[in-house]
Amino acid sequence: MEKTSSLGLARTKSDQLLEKVAAAFKSPTSSTEANGVVGESGSTTLSRKSSKQTLTAPSPGRGSGSGGGRNTHIRKSRSAQLKLDLDDLGSGAALSRASSASLGLSFSFTGFTLPPDEIGDFKPFSDEDIQDVEAGTCKARFQTEPTMPIHLKFKDVTYKVIIKGLRTNVEKEILNGITGRVNPGEVLALMGPSGSGKTTLLNLLGGRLIRSTAGGSITYNDQPYNKFLKSRIGFVMQEDVLFPHLTVKETLRYAALLRLPCTLTKEQKEKRAIDVIYELGLERCQDTMIGGSFVRGVSGGERRRVSIGNEILVNPSLLFLDEPTSGLDSTTALRIVQILHEIAEAGKTVVTTIHQPSSRLFHKFDKLILLGKGSLIYYGKAAEAMSYFSSIGCSPLIAMNPAEFLLDLANGNLNDVSVPSELEDKVQIENSEADNRQDRPSPTLVQEYLVEAYETRVAEKEKSKMLTPLTMDEELKSKGSSSKRQWGASWWEQYSILFRRGIKERRHEYFSWLRITQVLATAIILGLLWWQSESNSPKGLQDQAGLLFFIAVFWGFFPVFTAIFTFPQERAMLSKERAADMYRLSAYFLARTTSDLPLDLLLPILFLLVVYFMAGLRLSAAPFFLTMVTVFLSIVAAQGLGLAIGATLMDVKKATTLASVTVMTFMLAGGFFVQKVPVFVAWIRYLSFNYHTYKLLLKVQYNNIIPAVNGMKMDNGVVEVTALIAMVFGYRLLAYISLRRMRLHSGS
Repeated sequence: MEKTSSLGLARTKSDQLLEKVAAAFKSPTSSTEANGVVGESGSTTLSRKSSKQTLTAPSPGRGSGSGGGRNTHIRKSRSAQLKLDLDDLGSGAALSRASSASLGLSFSFTGFTLPPDEIGDFKPFSDEDIQDVEAGTCKARFQTEPTMPIHLKFKDVTYKVIIKGLRTNVEKEILNGITGRVNPGEVLALMGPSGSGKTTLLNLLGGRLIRSTAGGSITYNDQPYNKFLKSRIGFVMQEDVLFPHLTVKETLRYAALLRLPCTLTKEQKEKRAIDVIYELGLERCQDTMIGGSFVRGVSGGERRRVSIGNEILVNPSLLFLDEPTSGLDSTTALRIVQILHEIAEAGKTVVTTIHQPSSRLFHKFDKLILLGKGSLIYYGKAAEAMSYFSSIGCSPLIAMNPAEFLLDLANGNLNDVSVPSELEDKVQIENSEADNRQDRPSPTLVQEYLVEAYETRVAEKEKSKMLTPLTMDEELKSKGSSSKRQWGASWWEQYSILFRRGIKERRHEYFSWLRITQVLATAIILGLLWWQSESNSPKGLQDQAGLLFFIAVFWGFFPVFTAIFTFPQERAMLSKERAADMYRLSAYFLARTTSDLPLDLLLPILFLLVVYFMAGLRLSAAPFFLTMVTVFLSIVAAQGLGLAIGATLMDVKKATTLASVTVMTFMLAGGFFVQKVPVFVAWIRYLSFNYHTYKLLLKVQYNNIIPAVNGMKMDNGVVEVTALIAMVFGYRLLAYISLRRMRLHSGS
């Protein structure tokens, strides 16, 4: 009885809400204001669809519903049903928003707002009565700072690559005279078969390629590319480059702290990250690790939405996406494209490559560029593409997906497509000149015809439009031409954020059972071999010296081959984040090298606690701690060498080979195997951390026993300590210079 009355009360409130919404739509003021929306740039612009209404149900909330899964589902259904009822009142976009909300993706970059007098009537219901299945309660709409609108123009864009051969170099043309334009509020799709140049064009437009081999002009608000645009451009790569051991929330939180402007507080940045999580429908997996090849994590669609969330956090003016729907099912792909629509409606410019969209996705694009072997086959409105190709004699003979039809044409395939009369004439001429007979034109002939048709019918008209200058404020022009970089955080803040992120990402690797077992097993074997060894006799002394030499070699060899993989493995992430100006290279380098130290020094402590007492080395506090400090210096110096080799070569196989030869040479020249090292190779020992570590260990253990061991003078060890400290900083400086000189991302 009580459940029935509560349901009746909820239904009554929903009916009251529906009556108020109907009255609002009948109001002349409401209908007048609904025809235009105020964009984030401050100017009033028309929405994508003229029938789009300003009233929508609230976005999914963040709280967890207390009514359980079944009641939450009922609330979700009511919310979706309410939106469907709004469609009956004349809103053509209400149905679209209802379906979007039912997918958990009510994205609110649109900037639509209610008139002030209607907010007062509508507010009591939005916060208490309308619930959502994903979160349980409603939340405020996602608020962002105003976006600087950017008009992207590109004219006669060409790009060539030089293929180096054994004798001569060959130039290969990737793009051949691509012209187009995309304005704020539009979604431009780049289509074409594999190898047609879609990704190359996208990288050129996004400033991700070196333009020395590129031709033509690319302008942003009639200005060339500059460093200021880095913070205004979002770029989602085809492969999701994310840290596998971080959760969804941690990934977006660190991105927000690094990329959002300094004018926002830490709490505001973290709130922005949480808002994006709920707007993208990621709240259910926000505490799940991203995952990777060897780590189980979120699904492919969720990972792709995290990549998009990384970019939309900063409220970009330009958003580039490289095949965001590849490998996803049709429902997830529709979610992604719906997100792009909502982003564009907020006054942003969206450019995306798409491989083979469904018919539903194809009709959602505003503009289309169709490429075939690097040449432009079509540029214009996506809705007019079929009409254009029909006008040149290429019409589908059967009902088919427009995207499939266009890709067939780009490949030169005219199966189930009418053949233009001009092409038929060319085929007949070729047949009369040659003995072979063919019924249909070749793919090369089809592509040449399509390119020629576009150039004669459309190209000149589109190029003339490019000559029209943009009318915009001088303030916007001055911003667009600024060459000053904008950092989201100070140097110290960047360092501290990257330090915490590094520890969270790599703690799983350092505390893996495989690594701990390796170190412990080695320590136990050494302890058993040198069990309670004595240094009173010359033979026992020589045995202990062998143990100390092995410790010096082991804790020189082990860190080198761990540090080698640091920069080569993170090259893709470093390129992506540096291209977006997330942080300074110096802050990243210092955070990356220092975040390893606390984790790297735990295993040596465990190792020495086992070996030192099992082998019966000097049982005194000072020698024990000095031995530990010596091993720490050796580890940090060896890490520096590994970082320098990895940063210089940026190739794991080459770096491993070079490191093997280098460490072996250092070990042999250390003086244990050969007492009298030849003069012409004796200088190598002074670059060897093994040599200095071995001498220090001998001096720590036998300083008070005898005056010399293996011909070494027993002094205070200042020279060896100085040499190791010089290696710690010298090798790292070499690694930093190598990173600085290497082009981690093109176009920088």
